[in-house]
Amino acid sequence: MSSVAIGLFAGLLLALVTAIGGFDMFLLALVLAAVGALVGLVVDGRIDVSGLVSGRGRG
Repeated sequence: MSSVAIGLFAGLLLALVTAIGGFDMFLLALVLAAVGALVGLVVDGRIDVSGLVSGRGRG
C-alpha cells in the first residue's frame, strides 16, 4: 500500500471520527494515532528505546 493511500485512509478515518464524535474524539484519535505510529517505529527498529527500557545495571 502506498503512502498516499495510507494518508488518504487515515484522513478519511479522522474525518469520520470528527463527524461522529465531535472535536474531543478527534483529539483522542490524533493522540492514539501518534502513539500507534511511535509503537510502529519502535517495532520496525527505526527508534531505539533500549536505553529507556533497560535502565542502569546493578552494581
